[in-house]
Amino acid sequence: MRMVEQQLLSRGITDPRVIDAMERVPRQQFVPSDQRPWAFEDRPLPIGYRQTISQPYIVAFMTQALNLDSDARLLEIGTGSGYQTAVLAEVARQVYSIEIVPELADQAKRTLSELGYQNVLLREGDGYMGWTEHAPFDAIMVTAAPDHIPQPLVDQLAVGGRMIIPVGESRQALILLTRTERGVTEETVLPVRFVPMTGEAERR
Repeated sequence: MRMVEQQLLSRGITDPRVIDAMERVPRQQFVPSDQRPWAFEDRPLPIGYRQTISQPYIVAFMTQALNLDSDARLLEIGTGSGYQTAVLAEVARQVYSIEIVPELADQAKRTLSELGYQNVLLREGDGYMGWTEHAPFDAIMVTAAPDHIPQPLVDQLAVGGRMIIPVGESRQALILLTRTERGVTEETVLPVRFVPMTGEAERR
């Protein structure tokens, strides 16, 4: 696929499972019909409700950064269109995903169901507090930017687990957290631009 060759392989995406997932998931199915001519370009696209679908490179980069194995249980905050969810579902055993916009949650459920993904559990709600009944998670991915790292999400990471999250307001960076027996380490890995996290994140 040209998207994978030109946008991913040439920019350091090397995990074969991530590359396979990016080849299998049909991005055009996750964007509005009027955006489909640009579905395979390396840029975010509007999906309505002031939200976007991330560019393919960022989807692949964040997935690769979590270093997932096939038995991983993962929490995603910010389902959006469901595209990143589908990529994660190709790599992990189980994906739990939360979307705060009801219309997007409903649409993502329909799209993921139509494409046959049975290892995704998706609910509408505010993801700031995570999903305690299914914690701890081997990995957490956040696809909307708060101005701080939500402690409830850190608390739901299993020992050895990783979380990747965009943090900041006018300037944002992807932060990769790893939970160890001794605590949590943080690494700034990439400057980014995501939609802001809404709901509880705005009140903290």
